[in-house]
Amino acid sequence: MTTAPKNGRKLGILGAGGVGSATAYAAMLRGTADEIVIYDIATERAIAEALDISHGSMFAHEATVIGGSDVELLRDCDLIIVTAGARQQPGQPRLELAAANVRIFESMLPPIMEVAPNATLMIVTNPCDVLAVVAQKITGLPTERCFASGTVLDSSRLRWLIADRADVSMRSVHANIIGEHGDSEFPVWTAANIGMVPIDEWTKGGEIIFTPEVKEELALEAMQAAYRIIEGKGSTNYAIGISAARIAEAILKGQRAVLPVSTQINGRYGIEGDAALSLPSIVSYGGVEQVLEIPLGDEEIEKLQKSAAAINNSLKQIGF
Repeated sequence: MTTAPKNGRKLGILGAGGVGSATAYAAMLRGTADEIVIYDIATERAIAEALDISHGSMFAHEATVIGGSDVELLRDCDLIIVTAGARQQPGQPRLELAAANVRIFESMLPPIMEVAPNATLMIVTNPCDVLAVVAQKITGLPTERCFASGTVLDSSRLRWLIADRADVSMRSVHANIIGEHGDSEFPVWTAANIGMVPIDEWTKGGEIIFTPEVKEELALEAMQAAYRIIEGKGSTNYAIGISAARIAEAILKGQRAVLPVSTQINGRYGIEGDAALSLPSIVSYGGVEQVLEIPLGDEEIEKLQKSAAAINNSLKQIGF
């Protein structure tokens, strides 16, 4: 079925694998867009995933979901989410994936941007920070229209862990991980709170529970969560899919939501080079409207600079 979308908002998803399909499924459930296109060179897989998702639309949002390998399907997309790329292996750092995925991007992105020149591009493929810069260089898009999903999922993982430890609803927890979506990311503990109570002052049974040791444990667990899942089932897909759909909503519905997406930060915090890093940003029509200037201590700025150095080094190694 190829009827026109109800409100003109069209979402393209590159890749019909686990992440791309989960993103399309989450977008349909949440009503993120009225037309969803799953594009993949594996034609039958893309068509089958689209059909499978479409058959459940009666019970969710009645989106038009189509799939295939014809680039024309992506014509005039408002947003394109890139999930296609080499799969991360158990224990493999995200930055090691860069070279293989660069080659994929160089062949894939130019023809896609020809049919959707006004689209915003969101990179989910890892290492997403590095590839957001690569994609921006390949396409020539403004940096605000070419960004990565960043630490949106990492922050959700951290909030889940904090909520579990504090025995409260996740929705009452406010905490963000910033920096690289990878091994140098870190939580901004100084801004973390539960229902406006600073995390360092939260008690249970009269005792402070988020001690420095506990915070270090939770940060490490949030950072390594993907490795654990990959070791157990080969890849992550559900949580990143719904995270990508949430970011897409902010863009396609013009929500001006504050999310820690990854974009080139252009000299902030004394950082040089083209590195894309995750910082709380206003996300709406057209992508990243504004990267927020958040107060950071000297130690946190040093950690952010370390993240930038890792990404800039990877960009240098792959010729970007």
